[in-house]
Amino acid sequence: GRALLILLLSAAVSLLGGLIFGYELGIISGALLQLQTDFQLSCFKQEVLVSAVLIGALLASLAGGILIDRHGRRRAILVSNLVLLVGSLILTLARSFTVLVIGRMTVGFAISVSSMACCIYVSEMVAAHQRGLLVSLYEAGITVGILLSYALNYTFADVDEGWRYMFGLAIAPTAMQFLSILLLPVNPVKLSSWDSDCQKGLIPLQDTEDRAAAKQEPYQKHYSFLDLFRARDNMRRRTLVGLGLVLFQQFTGQPNVLGYASKIFHSVGFQSNSSAILASVGLGAIKVLATLVAMALADKAGRRVLLMAGCVVMAVSVTTIGLTSRMAPLAMARDCEAAAGPNASHSLPQHPLAPVFPQSVVSPIPPASGAVKSQAGPGFAATRSLKEVFASTQSKEVVPNSSLTQKRDLVGQSKKGTLESTGPPLSAAPWAQHTVLNWITLLSMMAFVSAFSIGFGPMTWLVLSEIYPAGIRGRAFAFCNSFNWAANLLISLSFLDLIDAIGFSWMFLLYGLMGVMAVIFIYLFVPETKGQSLEEIDQQFSRTR
Repeated sequence: GRALLILLLSAAVSLLGGLIFGYELGIISGALLQLQTDFQLSCFKQEVLVSAVLIGALLASLAGGILIDRHGRRRAILVSNLVLLVGSLILTLARSFTVLVIGRMTVGFAISVSSMACCIYVSEMVAAHQRGLLVSLYEAGITVGILLSYALNYTFADVDEGWRYMFGLAIAPTAMQFLSILLLPVNPVKLSSWDSDCQKGLIPLQDTEDRAAAKQEPYQKHYSFLDLFRARDNMRRRTLVGLGLVLFQQFTGQPNVLGYASKIFHSVGFQSNSSAILASVGLGAIKVLATLVAMALADKAGRRVLLMAGCVVMAVSVTTIGLTSRMAPLAMARDCEAAAGPNASHSLPQHPLAPVFPQSVVSPIPPASGAVKSQAGPGFAATRSLKEVFASTQSKEVVPNSSLTQKRDLVGQSKKGTLESTGPPLSAAPWAQHTVLNWITLLSMMAFVSAFSIGFGPMTWLVLSEIYPAGIRGRAFAFCNSFNWAANLLISLSFLDLIDAIGFSWMFLLYGLMGVMAVIFIYLFVPETKGQSLEEIDQQFSRTR
C-alpha cells in the first residue's frame, strides 16, 4: 500500500510540475490583452513583461543545478513551490508595471528550478520499468497546463481585472504539489546511510535488482562542474549526448514551425475567431494525445526508437511544408522595426489574415510565451502570440480597416504578436486558391506536432535525467538546460532575418536537413536506456568509450 501511495504521489508531483509550467507559460497571452489596457503598456513594456519569465528561467538554469545537487531534489522542489507562491501573489496584487515584471521573473525562476528538480527526483524515485512513463508525465502536464491556461484566458477575457484571477489561480496546483512532495520521502541520493526512513518509502517501489545496484552505488562520489568536460567516467560523451539532444531539439525548427499555425488555419477555411480557437484547441488535443502515446511507449519501444522515429517524421513534415510553400506561398508580413513610432502599422489589405506567432515548448524546460504587439488608440485589436504548439487565435476584430503591427520580441522569444482586423475576403490572398496544398501543409504541421510530442518533447528530458551520475546530475541537467534556452533565443531572434535572407521555403527545407542530421546523431551517440536502473546506465556510460 505504501509503495502504491508513493508511486501515485510521484506521478502527482510530475504531472502537477508540468501543469504549473505550461500554465505559467500560456497564461500571459490572455493576461496581456487586459494588462496593456489597465497599465497602458507600450510595445516595449509588453515585450519586457513577456521576456521576464525567460530571464528568470535563465538565472535558474545557471544557479538551480547547484541547489539541486547540494540540497537535494525534494528540497529544491519545495523551495521552488514557495518561490512560485510568492511570485503568484506578487502578480495577483500588482499595482505597477515594475511589480509585474518582478513577479514574472520570480515565476520564471521557480518553474525552471521545479522543472529540472521534478524530472530528476521522479527518475530517481521509481523503478526502471516505470521511469519513462512517470518522467513523461511531466510533458503531458505541460500540454494540459497550456490548454487550461487558454480556457481560463477565454473565461476571464471579459472580467474586470481578470488577469488577477489568471495569475492567482496558479496558487492552487502549486499548493497541491507542495503537499504531495511533503508526503514523499527524502531522495536517498543525498543520504550516506541506508538505515533511514526513506528506505521504507523508496525501496518497496524498486525492483530487487534496482535495490541491489542502488546499495552498491557510491553515494559519496563527488564531481566538480569541470568534470563534465573530462574523460573521467566518460563524462565528456555524456555531455555531448545531452547538449546534442537539446540543441537538435531547437535547431529542427520547433520554436518557429508553429509560428504559421493560425495563418494555415485561416488559409484552409477557419476564418472566424471561434472556429480558429476550436482549431487551436484541436491542435493542443493532438499534442496531448501524442504525449500520452509517448508515455505508453517510452518503457516498451525505448528512448532511441521514439527519438529517431520522431525526428524522421519531423524532417519529412518540415520538408513538406517547405516544398508546398514554394508552390503556394503563404502570405508573410515583415515585422515593424524596433525604432518605429506609435503609428508604426503597415497597411496590408492584400493579406487580411495575419499570422500569429506562438512559441514552442521546449519541454519541460521551455521558453516564455510570445509578446503581444499592441497599438495605442481605442478599438485596435490585439492578438497575442501563444506558447508552445497551439496557434494563437483569440484576436478581436474591431476596426473596419485592415492593418497589422508586428514587432520582434525583445529577448527573441516568439517573434511576433499580430494585430489584425476585418479585411477583404479570403480570396484576395494569393495562397487561398491552393486548397489541396494548404491542407497538405496543415496535415504536415499536425504530423510535426505529434512527432515532436512523441520524440524530442518528452524523451530529451527523460534521457537527460538518466545519463549523468547522481553526484552531478543536477548541475549537468541545468547546464544542458541553459543551452536549451540559449538555442531557443538564437533560433527565435534569427528567424525573420533568415527568412529575409534565404526565403521561407528554404528555411523549412533547412529544418528538414537538421532533422536528418539529428537522426544520424541519435543513431551514433544516444544509447538505449529503457529497463535499466540509473546505476546500470551509469556503468554502461563509464565502460563505453
